Amino acid sequence: MTSVPSPCINLCDMNPENGYCRGCYRTLNEIADWSDLSNMEKLAVWSQLSKRKPQAPQ
Repeated sequence: MTSVPSPCINLCDMNPENGYCRGCYRTLNEIADWSDLSNMEKLAVWSQLSKRKPQAPQ
């Protein structure tokens, strides 16, 4: 199995209100630990990212 890609988009700015990066929506720990995570752990992080993104007004 190939490695799960990082969600990083090179827009690195931590939001102090929620602790997520404004570019990839990961926490500092998730970013720092990414290379040590298993593919299953990386997929688990990916599954959380869309829930962390601010929702556009409807």
